[in-house]
Amino acid sequence: MNGLTTANLETMTIEERILLIRQSLPTPVRLIAVSKQVSSQTIRLAYKAGIRDFGENRLQEAIAKQQELEDLPGITWHFIGHLQSNKVRKTIEHFQWIHSVDRLTLAQRIDQLAAELSHNPNLLLQVKLVPDPHKSGWSVPELMMDLPKLDQCHHLRIQGLMTICPLGLTPDQIQDLFQRTKDLANSIRSQPWQNLTMTELSMGMSGDYTQAIQANTTMVRLGQLLFGKRP
Repeated sequence: MNGLTTANLETMTIEERILLIRQSLPTPVRLIAVSKQVSSQTIRLAYKAGIRDFGENRLQEAIAKQQELEDLPGITWHFIGHLQSNKVRKTIEHFQWIHSVDRLTLAQRIDQLAAELSHNPNLLLQVKLVPDPHKSGWSVPELMMDLPKLDQCHHLRIQGLMTICPLGLTPDQIQDLFQRTKDLANSIRSQPWQNLTMTELSMGMSGDYTQAIQANTTMVRLGQLLFGKRP
């Protein structure tokens, strides 16, 4: 854990945790603090320690925090939870990034509402490279089939891929999954799309972010390492 262990985690301040993590990350890697179930006061501490990217997965909870933190400039909000179609409009209005676009119909709905709202949200396509009943996302064949229609979503900035490792994988299996996700992004990027950029990879959480870094992720989503265990 690059200096963070179970034994000393609870004794460290948020500032100390953030400092250790930021020092361990390569410069191009963007640290997203997963602040779900974290108070606005705690987010202020993380902000003071240099964090500017925060990830939330519950819309109403996030909106309440955003209102309480309006005085803090430069925050970028990332939606990282499962997105329901009936919550797309408010998500577009309140988040600059959506990491969890997991199906074509959802991307098309976001594109439609983005046009109405004159917004151009940054999107990541959630992929599922190994079977997992607890995770959503495209399989590789499904994604390849949907890419031409995704490329027609002109109001979206489709920036890359996101993935979450299933539980129970060995370290080697985790490393392989992250590498395959990177290879998939590279393969898509090599084709002549109009609106698919594929320069971003959102891979790695508190338990596996070091392996994601080895696979050249550009974003890591860390919650427990920064804020400790939540209820």
